[in-house]
Amino acid sequence: MKLNHIDILAFGAHADDVEIGMAGSLYKWANEGKKIVICDLTEAELSSNGTVETRRGEALEAARRLHVQERINLHFPDRGLFLKEEYIRSIAGVIRRYKPVLVFAPFWEDRHPDHGNCRKLVKEAFFSAGIQKYEADGRSGHKARQLLYYFINCQPRPDFVVDISSFIEQKLFALRAYESQFMKRPNGVETVLTSGYLERIEARERLYGLEAGVAFAEGFKTDRPVLVNNNIFGEGL
Repeated sequence: MKLNHIDILAFGAHADDVEIGMAGSLYKWANEGKKIVICDLTEAELSSNGTVETRRGEALEAARRLHVQERINLHFPDRGLFLKEEYIRSIAGVIRRYKPVLVFAPFWEDRHPDHGNCRKLVKEAFFSAGIQKYEADGRSGHKARQLLYYFINCQPRPDFVVDISSFIEQKLFALRAYESQFMKRPNGVETVLTSGYLERIEARERLYGLEAGVAFAEGFKTDRPVLVNNNIFGEGL
């Protein structure tokens, strides 16, 4: 069955970016019946640990654990996410293909330049995808309701949070699918990801939860005010 008119389209520069930022929310929404697609821009071929093939399998397994309907990869070059028209058109084509209600991308302040550049590309494509005369993959224009940003290697004050108190274990379970990235191995390279990274992510979500009066929460930023009625998928958003 053709998958379009979905609820959520989440972009990441690398497989595991989306999970680090919003796996708990994705699992929560998937189990509420929302249709979700993840789009990774690169195959993270320059990662210190793991291979392209290994990371591809890990990404599919993480998506399965989150009950995500589909995961795709645009095969842009790792560390090559520059503001190019061809990249913007490809991303706009993905937005038009799936016709999401909400689009997510990484927050722009991050130690890894690819994450901020992913945001720039998605923001450009988000706008262009809604322009009917803009050519992108031969598809008609689609204006998603909102572009929102999740956090990877940062902990800014969020504009809003999502309660994931009942789903923190599912978030960590999805992240543990990336054994090549988060597990220390005898022949592996020690990185920031192999040194207690998952514990730091759990602590961050605990802090956001504490500030919101719940056990765990994921934080998000927006470019403009978000109008929420009964929930994030309310009529006003």
